[in-house]
Amino acid sequence: MRKILLSLAIAAALSACGANTGTAPQSESPPATSQPTKQVATATQLDALYAEFWEASLKLNPVQATFTGDNRYNDQLPNFFSAEFRQQTKAFAEQWLAKVEALDPSGLDSSARISYDIFVNDLKQQLEGERYPRWMLPINQFGSVFSFLPQLGSGAGAQPFATVEDYDNWLKRAHLAVALFDSAIDNMRQGIKAGVVQPRVLMEKVLPQLQAVVSESADTSMFWGPISRMPESFPAADKQRLTEEFSKLINDGLNPGYQRLHDFIRDEYLPATRDTVAFSALPDGQAWYAFNVRNQTTTDLTPAEIHDIGLAEVARIQGEMRRVMEQVEFKGELSDFFKFVTEDAQFTFASEQALLDGYNGLREKIDAKVPELFSLIPKSPFEIRPVEAFRAKSAAGGQYFPPSADGSRPGIFYVNTYDLPSRKVWDMESLYLHEAIPGHHFQIALQQELTDLPAFRRFGGETAFAEGWGLYAESLGKDLGVYTDPYQYFGRLQAELWRSIRLVVDTGLHSKNWSREQVIQYMLENSATTETEAVAEAERYIAIPGQALAYKIGELKILELRKKAEQALGDKFDIRDFHAEVLRDGAVPLSVLSAKIDRWIASRQGS
Repeated sequence: MRKILLSLAIAAALSACGANTGTAPQSESPPATSQPTKQVATATQLDALYAEFWEASLKLNPVQATFTGDNRYNDQLPNFFSAEFRQQTKAFAEQWLAKVEALDPSGLDSSARISYDIFVNDLKQQLEGERYPRWMLPINQFGSVFSFLPQLGSGAGAQPFATVEDYDNWLKRAHLAVALFDSAIDNMRQGIKAGVVQPRVLMEKVLPQLQAVVSESADTSMFWGPISRMPESFPAADKQRLTEEFSKLINDGLNPGYQRLHDFIRDEYLPATRDTVAFSALPDGQAWYAFNVRNQTTTDLTPAEIHDIGLAEVARIQGEMRRVMEQVEFKGELSDFFKFVTEDAQFTFASEQALLDGYNGLREKIDAKVPELFSLIPKSPFEIRPVEAFRAKSAAGGQYFPPSADGSRPGIFYVNTYDLPSRKVWDMESLYLHEAIPGHHFQIALQQELTDLPAFRRFGGETAFAEGWGLYAESLGKDLGVYTDPYQYFGRLQAELWRSIRLVVDTGLHSKNWSREQVIQYMLENSATTETEAVAEAERYIAIPGQALAYKIGELKILELRKKAEQALGDKFDIRDFHAEVLRDGAVPLSVLSAKIDRWIASRQGS
């Protein structure tokens, strides 16, 4: 999820870009027909290059700097949707790739080689992705810069509002954000001409999201939060000035921008949207989807292979569910059990507060057991908050936002309380393990605290690793003192089943011509879900093709490597050491993870 959020924040201007335009080193006066001799790279030299790259990338992507707790660029916001910015990011990626590939990595040790290979791979993926006009699809119901801005400017997000300077920084940034509305509209108009448009069913959900941000007055706006919570210590003159300037920004800039985008989509874009939902229906769509699959899973698995893996996992997990049915002495078919656990009142929360209290109540129990499984434990705290009302209808059941690097802002586990009867008590323990401890907060916060890693790795991510780890974390529940209730263990199986179903339906949608309705029906028939969840999830897969594949593919790889280590090491296997080895290098492609666990096993066998 973190990779999605960062890409939303910077509008697909990936972090793999920089501002240094230095030339790559070459040998002196090479013959005209020979290739330049590469300079042998040292870890120190590459660390300096990565540091230079990171500084340049933050200047180009100032929102990413804000998210990492670097406040130097909090007043800046490029026009992410402009052709000039797209060309700039492409040129920078090409220049940085040339710089690093001019160096010979053959003499690097294992850790330094991992950084080199990830750096090169990220840049190549970015450039490969230039083939596909994602910029023509700047908004969908699952997320965009326009749903992200209210979070950033609410006073409760990554943008700080502690000093007068902080407030002025946001005013400058938000005024720059007004240009994004017209640039996005222009890009969508180009998309209409090129036949690259969103499905109608998604854009119908976007309209109420945009309208919800438009306020009748400035003081009822989502962007008014910093003013309503302005520190008492501010001088009176600044309080008055900031109040007036925020009011003008909202009334003359942001509200008209959201309304303008809303009206364009309603009147011009919606009639041009497509009835199809598959990426394969777009120009070059088959190749585009295959690229997404490779990028998200960090494997060479084809959509057809992933589809078959999903079918096999669905069948296996449903077998486990039948054993739970026997344990609780439920009489009937699996479909009857699904209906029971989704409709019986005992599995619903009495109120939103009861839901939040339930999640918060898991902290102490799980924290007490964590040291039995982990030697690497993050220091950063996290909070549990409900998803904001304006985006809750289309948001996932849980989302995680990482903390700032300096610890001044905690990680945030967002729990969706929309349609409260659809949020089940039995879903609580597995979702907590996935999003909080020892899942996303654990892995991402720990990665940011690994100060020996280059910054592009500390604050970067691989979806298959991060989401695979989150799903793997759910499998540790019994060792962490939860899943003692068979229905909570059923919730764990349901969560795993859900990720396995994603392998079937995401590939079904985008490579096998499944319809939206076919996907929803498959989810309803094969899992314990509500129609609200099924619709939101189906439309998520339509909006971000391939991303949902990363969870199960990543989890299967981690489980495979753990089994391999247990079998190879026998009595020498230590779960705390295994988890430390998986986590100590941060998020890496699955092929890199596999190779480093193999080396770790070999080192343990020889000890």
